[in-house]
Amino acid sequence: MKKSIFTIIALALFTISISSCREKTTAEKAGDAVEEGIEEVTDEVDDATKK
Repeated sequence: MKKSIFTIIALALFTISISSCREKTTAEKAGDAVEEGIEEVTDEVDDATKK
């Protein structure tokens, strides 16, 4: 019983470590670029309205 619980925990930790180390997909990279663009535009609008 203890051996099977240990095996399940070890497999779960292994799965989590593999999934967290994957590279970003193209869609995720595009989403990040869009978010950065929105932040830049928002900052520029804020700066322009403060003057």
